[in-house]
Amino acid sequence: MSISNSNSKDNMSFQELIDELKKAEKALFDLRFKKATRQPFKSHEIKATRKEVARIKTLLRDKV
Repeated sequence: MSISNSNSKDNMSFQELIDELKKAEKALFDLRFKKATRQPFKSHEIKATRKEVARIKTLLRDKV
């Protein structure tokens, strides 16, 4: 998962942010699943994905 520019997320609609949040949470679940089953994965991606979820949730909170 790549780290995207937050300016692009500032211009997204509420529904687009929800869709991005679902994608990020699924990616986080998949990474945790890989960790639990001892499959190869990049451990730094868990931290980056968690931060991405937090950024999206913050933007959603600000839009409400």
